[in-house]
Amino acid sequence: MGNLNIAVLGAKDFAGKIGKKGTVTDMTFYDYKEGHDSFTLIEPSKYPEKLSSLFYSVAMSEFGILVVDGIDASLGETIVMADSLGLSRGWLILRNYIQPEQVRPLLAGTALEGYEIREDDPIKLREELIALAKAEAKQPGEGSCGSCPVDSHFNVKGVGTVILGSVIDGYFRKHDKMTVFPVKKEVILKSIQKHDIDADDGVKGDHVGLALRGIESDELDRGFVVTTDPSVKMSRSVKGKVSLVKYWGAPLKEGMVIHLGHWMQMIPCRITSADSGPDFRSAEVTFELDSDMIHKPGDRAIIMYLEGGKLRVAGSVVLP
Repeated sequence: MGNLNIAVLGAKDFAGKIGKKGTVTDMTFYDYKEGHDSFTLIEPSKYPEKLSSLFYSVAMSEFGILVVDGIDASLGETIVMADSLGLSRGWLILRNYIQPEQVRPLLAGTALEGYEIREDDPIKLREELIALAKAEAKQPGEGSCGSCPVDSHFNVKGVGTVILGSVIDGYFRKHDKMTVFPVKKEVILKSIQKHDIDADDGVKGDHVGLALRGIESDELDRGFVVTTDPSVKMSRSVKGKVSLVKYWGAPLKEGMVIHLGHWMQMIPCRITSADSGPDFRSAEVTFELDSDMIHKPGDRAIIMYLEGGKLRVAGSVVLP
């Protein structure tokens, strides 16, 4: 069984031509299933008003479709976000008579520079995407463990607490004991569904519904993480060398309030020290977060400054 999570960026009228509309929050999900294989299209439906909508959509995805209707600030910010999150596999759809030579210079040197141009043909795109999903079939490995950040959660009569999210890495199986961060509560994974079909396991890239025993829905929140991975930890303070994007024109300064994004978390924090040295784009910076960041050692968090005007994606920092 193969599945592919795909960020559809740049147009709010596109994903609905390819998949069937599902869950709607600040993101809109569209699903398509053929036999045992499927793909999930994730649209940042509240962007550009909410940067979090774009961040979460790209962070959940392994593949991108960038639809270009025009050359504007939102396109630039979208490219910077996708590049910062390393979304290196994808396609480019050009509309409104936009020519490749207008877009290629914007993608040069980014993770998106290898995006292949595709025609605006939903039927052909659907066929190619399901073929890609089939090729993505992943088999669980012995001795592995996995994590699933919570996108949404609710109570289902007769089932109990259910979360929706995408398996971010590794895998887990039905009946596994899992830990819910940040509350560090142990739960039992009662059942797994993929596209409303019961499954025995969740593998990296799967968009899943997980029924949990041992926790109530009102104890959960978006950004919590359900995991079997013992390396998952929490940090309230982050200190490290930042990597600012080349378009970011000013140093990060002590006292600035920014947001750090990782998995399904976007946490406000304050910069308590910043030593720019000879190059402000690789400054040593200390961030004090408003709440715990759930992560694995060495993961990368995205730095976002919501008062940044046309560009709100500043760069990234490695988590401890």
